[in-house]
Amino acid sequence: MAEITHRFVESTSGLRMHIAEAGSGPLVLLLHGFPECWYSWRHQLTALADAGYHAVAPDQRGYARTGGPAEADQYTIHHLVGDAIGLIDALGREQAVVVGHDWGAPVAWGAAQFRPDRVRGVACLSVPHRPRSSRPPVQAMRELYGDDFYMVYFQEPIVPEAEFDRDRAETFRRMLYAASGDLGVLPSVPEGGGMLSDVAPGELSGWLTEDDIAVFVREYEDAGFTGPLNWYRNLDRNWELTAAWHRAPITPPALFIGGDRDPVLTGGGRAAADRLADFVPNLRGTVWLPGCGHWTQQERPAEVNKALLDFLGGL
Repeated sequence: MAEITHRFVESTSGLRMHIAEAGSGPLVLLLHGFPECWYSWRHQLTALADAGYHAVAPDQRGYARTGGPAEADQYTIHHLVGDAIGLIDALGREQAVVVGHDWGAPVAWGAAQFRPDRVRGVACLSVPHRPRSSRPPVQAMRELYGDDFYMVYFQEPIVPEAEFDRDRAETFRRMLYAASGDLGVLPSVPEGGGMLSDVAPGELSGWLTEDDIAVFVREYEDAGFTGPLNWYRNLDRNWELTAAWHRAPITPPALFIGGDRDPVLTGGGRAAADRLADFVPNLRGTVWLPGCGHWTQQERPAEVNKALLDFLGGL
């Protein structure tokens, strides 16, 4: 099995980024989501390296060992895509296959949409591409789901990170359990409570151990949750900044992987996945994982690795 090594790289975006990497060969960039870090790709780093690829998983802007600016407006989709494209530059490559999960998926989709010349292929897990909406998203979510919807709750300054920082081990345990295939729910925020107050985690499944929880806690020791939450605080700003790409297609070869118990893919999420080819004309396939929740590549590493390697082999 290939060894995972760590170093810091200066993205041409200007951000000094921590990366975990393994192997050599064509570059595959692995972009994590919330509340995660490079460690979410531990199973893919070694599998891709053993198959002849240079697999690189950064801690993205604001996260873990990378950290980031204090100002919330420094976390727009242009900053995030700029970090990813700048990392390809810093690694001395002209192109990469970009793979994203959860929040990493919009960054991967964005990289493929904004800079198709730099993206040889794009594979996204759990979050399908959604065309730019006709109006800013936060008010739309508030009207559709109410003030207790977690993305609306995340707009508040200080309050969400104070909740998550209170007991980080319990935060990761509850959040990872809630959206997994074991429970399959997105926590809401009851009046007078916190996002995690109604989530009582059961026993950890085989895909997640107490040692894994300890790694996430350790990786968040310095940067905390403010940077990651700032991604959500730019939803309306991202809508404003992407007017030039309104309903623009994503042209590189693409793959989508989802779990059929992923709460992000219920309702409108599943509909967006089913209509993906309307805006991703070179969609090579959609892979559904029965019984899998939101933490796709951690819950079902073997199936995800096979899907990724099949996709990579066809490029």
